[in-house]
Amino acid sequence: MSEESAPPPPPPPPPSAERRERQRTVVMATLTVLAGAADAVSFLTMGHVFTALATGNVLFLSFAVAGEGQVSVARPAIALAAFVLGALAGALTTKGLVAHHRHWFAAALAVEGVLLALAGATALWRHGSGSLAEDPDNLVIAIVGFAMGLRADTALRAAVPGMPTLLVQVSLVRLIHGLSGAVPATPERHTMRPRLVATVGGIFVGGALGTLITPWGTGRALLAIAAAVLIIAALNVLLVRYHRLAPELIG
Repeated sequence: MSEESAPPPPPPPPPSAERRERQRTVVMATLTVLAGAADAVSFLTMGHVFTALATGNVLFLSFAVAGEGQVSVARPAIALAAFVLGALAGALTTKGLVAHHRHWFAAALAVEGVLLALAGATALWRHGSGSLAEDPDNLVIAIVGFAMGLRADTALRAAVPGMPTLLVQVSLVRLIHGLSGAVPATPERHTMRPRLVATVGGIFVGGALGTLITPWGTGRALLAIAAAVLIIAALNVLLVRYHRLAPELIG
């Protein structure tokens, strides 16, 4: 095809659309950091169990069933079951919010934040301000796992490409494909690459952040993460009210 007959390049998106995309990326990247922090706190202070990374719990459960590893069958099984129930609860309830509530995204995050705060308060009430590493509490594990399952449904419904907030494998492979030229360039590539980097980096930063706050004790660390989630929920309501957030993110 000659240059004269080649189709013109697509026009750049309007500034308002670019601003909304940046806001979507920042929101989901922050939630990714908090998911990494929650997993760090649960692994390091709640008996070597994950609450957001379901793959890790499946592996821990398989090790325990086979009679190997340092984690009992109970903890990964409880965390995995709670995650599934949280995702199921989100699937059954968030659909109605999406259909009838303008602020469904913020509402789902608010429920997650309340659950994390409940887990933190339970840890403080039952065990004081220290770590639960030596005395894991299955109830706390279950509450956090349920909250992370709800988050999985929330991120799925938000459908921000490349930003699932809870896992990194697919985002990492897609980033490698893009950097290596294994996939053709598309108009969306300029927004996808920062999202993939934010997802991979967000899990790392979240893990480091969670590690740094573990000296606070399990309960206080969970309360801090809960407060951050609730702040994001409130900010989303404000952004929607002023028409600054992409409508795809908030329903």
